[in-house]
Amino acid sequence: MHEEGRPRVDSDGPHRADTLGMEADDMRRLAHWVVDRVVDHFEHGERDPVISVRDPAELARILGGPPPEHPGDPLGALETLVDVVLANMQHGDHPRFFARVPGPSSFAGVLGEWLATGFNSMAASWLGGAGTTAVELVVVDWLRDLLGMPEGTEGVLTSGGSLANATGLIAARHAAAANAAGTNAAAAKAGERGVVYLSDQTHASVRRALFAMGYRTGDVRIIETDERFRMPVAALAEAVQADRLAGRRPEIVVASAGSTNTGAVDPLPELADLCQEEHLWLHVDGAYGAPAALCPKGRAALAGIERADSVVLDPHKWLFQPYDVGSVLVRRPGALEAAFTMTPEYLADVTARHAEVDLRDRSLELTRRARAVKVWMTFRTYGLARIRAAIARGIELAELAQGLLESDERWEVVTPAQLGIVTFVRRGAHVEDCAQAASRVTEEGFAAVSSTTLRGRPVLRLCTINPRTTEADIAETLTRLASAG
Repeated sequence: MHEEGRPRVDSDGPHRADTLGMEADDMRRLAHWVVDRVVDHFEHGERDPVISVRDPAELARILGGPPPEHPGDPLGALETLVDVVLANMQHGDHPRFFARVPGPSSFAGVLGEWLATGFNSMAASWLGGAGTTAVELVVVDWLRDLLGMPEGTEGVLTSGGSLANATGLIAARHAAAANAAGTNAAAAKAGERGVVYLSDQTHASVRRALFAMGYRTGDVRIIETDERFRMPVAALAEAVQADRLAGRRPEIVVASAGSTNTGAVDPLPELADLCQEEHLWLHVDGAYGAPAALCPKGRAALAGIERADSVVLDPHKWLFQPYDVGSVLVRRPGALEAAFTMTPEYLADVTARHAEVDLRDRSLELTRRARAVKVWMTFRTYGLARIRAAIARGIELAELAQGLLESDERWEVVTPAQLGIVTFVRRGAHVEDCAQAASRVTEEGFAAVSSTTLRGRPVLRLCTINPRTTEADIAETLTRLASAG
């Protein structure tokens, strides 16, 4: 054993650093070039268009052709990637990217991502990645604590909200089916599905996941939201009772903690009470909104989220991580493993024992990269105080935008600022004006703005969760939208 306590492995001679033959000195030189380009992007990216798009045929001509037979110039290839590939995309980290949900990243997150990638790390089994699994378990515990969920809550990191929602719903379905089989075998007969309740503001990925899981259209109830675009508890209770009287089996309620359209938060405490009374699984989609629980305003808006049976949260949205990393937290210990564990003979040598955890048994992914490293690095580098302030800034920016809109008689606020989102229209605008104005401003490259529809009414929408955004960015974007309209 050498001084660090690890066995020394001797070889007959030096190994090549790179499997395919690049020299280590070349790698260092090129890596420094890459670092400089990335730091330049962070420092000066706001000078570039928020979104750039080129013709498909032109991109194919520059990037395509037959696969190269012989070695080429790596620096030239890197320059093409920066100048062509990475220049023709949406920049969700741009301070004027207000469309959909931005993805502002951070230096520390990038460093963690690079390091984990450079070591080709994975986190599938304890034996295959004890350190990376341990850091993911720590990150899951941190997220659990930040949301106020109880000890024993388990979780796993995913590629994003879509897979996180699917993972939580599969665990919920498995638990509900097991419960039905134990209490009412007739209700759990082969092929029968329970009923899942969504609102008309639930993220589209949830319905897609349910249908992929085998639910039919008739198994999914859509509850019309109230005037604040929140799921009304009374209407949900009536739907649950109607399904019970019809011989159906109510199973899962999906609530929003920051809907994509308006930032609305469903009445989580009341929904938790109803689900507890009716023995329903409460799944909360907080993919973008849940991190707001770190700051006082967000915590007040998200009260009750800690009572959910499962919660989705995307660190690559409001926790300042590079793409991709989502997460799902489940308050029922063992529920994820019960739904996803597999034990084929070829994994017998890497199966957890005793207190060890195999994260492959908590989702559909077997080979899974170590996404937690960048999240851990971010928390350890900046600390909660800075992250909390950055989240609070995103909430304040939407309130600032609302103030600017209300002070300008050209605009009408449709839904007030909530969790970093505000929607609005130009007074007297035609139906098609919102989409055209958003498209025109986005095509100019100054800002990215999206439009949406609320009960048939087209509206414009800003999502302001990037703390680098300035008041001037918002004011100029509104000015350009007014001109475009």
